[in-house]
Amino acid sequence: MTQIAITDTGLCTPLGMSAAEILPRLLGGDTRGMAPRADLLATGPTLVGEVTQALPQLPDTLAQFNCRNNQLLLSAAMQIAQTVEHAKRTFGADRIGVVLGTSTSGISKGEEALAYRALHGAFPADYHYFQQELGSTSDFLRQHFELDGPCYTLSTACSSSAKVFASAKRLLNANLCDMVIVGGVDSLCHLTVNGFDALESVSKGHCNPFSANRDGINIGEGAALFTLVRGDGPVLLSGCGESGDAHHISAPHPEGRGAIDAMRSALKDAGLKPSDIDYVNLHGTATPKNDAMESRAVCAVFEGNLPPCSSTKPLTGHALGAAGAIEAAFCVLLLSEGNRGLPPQVWDGIADANDPQLPLVPMPSKKALADQRPIRHVMSNSFAFGGSNASLIFSRGGQHDS
Repeated sequence: MTQIAITDTGLCTPLGMSAAEILPRLLGGDTRGMAPRADLLATGPTLVGEVTQALPQLPDTLAQFNCRNNQLLLSAAMQIAQTVEHAKRTFGADRIGVVLGTSTSGISKGEEALAYRALHGAFPADYHYFQQELGSTSDFLRQHFELDGPCYTLSTACSSSAKVFASAKRLLNANLCDMVIVGGVDSLCHLTVNGFDALESVSKGHCNPFSANRDGINIGEGAALFTLVRGDGPVLLSGCGESGDAHHISAPHPEGRGAIDAMRSALKDAGLKPSDIDYVNLHGTATPKNDAMESRAVCAVFEGNLPPCSSTKPLTGHALGAAGAIEAAFCVLLLSEGNRGLPPQVWDGIADANDPQLPLVPMPSKKALADQRPIRHVMSNSFAFGGSNASLIFSRGGQHDS
């Protein structure tokens, strides 16, 4: 199998809209992207990760796709437009694929339409179910870039936009595409916030991953896109691991069997040893069951070679179907030339060292440089409902100056 390079990235997150904006905030543990909202949760205000910057409007020719979810996606897409246009001239529009992950699609548009119908007795003229259909996310991007290659959406809850990297790798290795645009997008809506609240999984305050006091997630939103091609580049997609343990519809396997399988598969795919990994971006949702499972799984995989680990969800919220792609983007930024910093763990620092259900993993502290050695390989974990697990490894490629 050939190397897979990441040649461009587009970002739209609560931490910012560009690499230059996001990286220092990531390394500084900046939580300003988290904000209280009183209009999402039926039981009262809740903290969410929200994109507050102005979003682009969809052109009239793509009005049938108009929704906030696709506006977030378009904001990220505009940043990779030159790379995509160059690839169209080089490879042809039929050799460029699109594989995206999402959970919400445009469901917020449907919520608005239902509220309108309750008042007026009919849906608004600009609403169509297609706006909230899962496949419309990828189809919008395909039509926006006028592409003719393979195009589909993955929706496996919180692993959706991590699994797209494995899909793209298969398309490239099978020579079905010369470039694949991958990524994820999700937007804040009543459905997901209240759904997780019904599961008693929404934090009463700021999410607190791996703490003895953790009590649930904060929902977030955002988009991240990547262009993947065969060959070398500054950053490589070096390993993909997927597993399905199907332990429970919403709870992970308590011993993390699927998570362990995914991480070990990613290491095998990358041809790396656990000791080669310099940092792990944990799924780290701050729910009691996920963090206990993931701690045990990471300790099982890395044994005595535990690298620095942290969850970045306190900075962005949990973007559900977009979380894998957004956190993959953070890993790509960490591999940028000259960077040796790592994201600190933002939490209350209260761990129960005597709790066998939550073994301690090394977490960089806030405002610390965290690590002085060069960062060569980083892992990102995404674990979802139904035991749909994905682990990705990104590596510095050969096109760095040093």
